[in-house]
Amino acid sequence: MITAIVMITAATSEIPETAARLAAIDGVSEVYSVAGGVDLIAIVRVREFEDIARVVSGEINKAEGVIETDTHIAFQAFSQHDLESTFSLGLD
Repeated sequence: MITAIVMITAATSEIPETAARLAAIDGVSEVYSVAGGVDLIAIVRVREFEDIARVVSGEINKAEGVIETDTHIAFQAFSQHDLESTFSLGLD
């Protein structure tokens, strides 16, 4: 699984609507409304690198309300939650 973190500048008057549009895109797992230098952060999870171009360039960048994006590809995840699920046998 390839993960990309997409920082998004959105039209201020349309942030909730833009977030909802982005969350509906296949490959976008989460969208966060945030404080700071950007308005939204989308987490994209796909199987192939080519899918990042399809999701980010083909859909996120063209979504109504999106002004600008800055995409970061994750190399490795460091998370207690991810580690637990990776080594879980599926027994509860």
